[in-house]
Amino acid sequence: MSPGINWSDAVRDFETYLRLEKSLSSNSIEAYLHDITSLREYFSGEGRNKKPAEITYNDLQDYIHWLNSSNPNPRTQARMLSGIRAFFRYLLIEGVISENPSALIESPKIGFHLPEVLSLAEIEKLIDTIDLSKPEGHRNKAIIETLYGAGLRVSELVNLRLTDIHKAEGFLVITGKGNKQRMVPIGSKALKAIELYLEQRRRFRVIHDENIVFLNRRGRKLTRVMIFTIIKDLARKAGIRKKISPHTLRHSFATHLIEAGADLRAVQEMLGHESILTTEIYTHIDRTFLRDTLVMFHPRA
Repeated sequence: MSPGINWSDAVRDFETYLRLEKSLSSNSIEAYLHDITSLREYFSGEGRNKKPAEITYNDLQDYIHWLNSSNPNPRTQARMLSGIRAFFRYLLIEGVISENPSALIESPKIGFHLPEVLSLAEIEKLIDTIDLSKPEGHRNKAIIETLYGAGLRVSELVNLRLTDIHKAEGFLVITGKGNKQRMVPIGSKALKAIELYLEQRRRFRVIHDENIVFLNRRGRKLTRVMIFTIIKDLARKAGIRKKISPHTLRHSFATHLIEAGADLRAVQEMLGHESILTTEIYTHIDRTFLRDTLVMFHPRA
């Protein structure tokens, strides 16, 4: 790869690297490319016109100041900077640059953010709101039970296949981020909900892929957006005022396990977290529970 490489070639090769060498999901690749597109547009603008290898630390500082004025959300900035760092690390690996201009760039302070969590009563209220007499009723119940019962990401849910369900063993085989597979236990209520849904599903003509579990009324795979819509609509009907999404059910799954005394590394394995530090966020959600645990079980508490 030439040091004088233009933006089009650099972005194309970076995308190939993410897909083939890093084995990232299409959603992750799309997010990275979105970040690099913003960077490209800035440095291709009037008065700048810099190729990737010509960008310096000071140039990136100017870009960050511009980013701060156009999008002051620190969480968005931190995510974009993560993509930009990955891009320059790739250029360094390929020999396009001899020094990484993003190495000393600091991410904005985003503070500690606790995810929204539903109580067990709220989850049951969400499920009770579903009208099982409607064609999509059993499907929607199976979606909620599976998200909460196995702690899946929404992308893992929409890609769940019939051959991933091992009913006798009570496990799902989940393909997560980076195409990494993990075994996730799933409870009898969720399995029963899936079974009832599949009985109904047999009446419909499958257009997309017969192995995909969750389909829309036209027989095609559900989209991530549709799952968001289903859950928001159910929350509204149930009178739940919290700002929730499919990820809320994943957060609730982990929180309820931790609060009941589950081992943190077991929860990490079920969630598919690469680092235990990501899972540890759930230990902050109920400090009262943690304090009570210390008092009850520590010999010198």
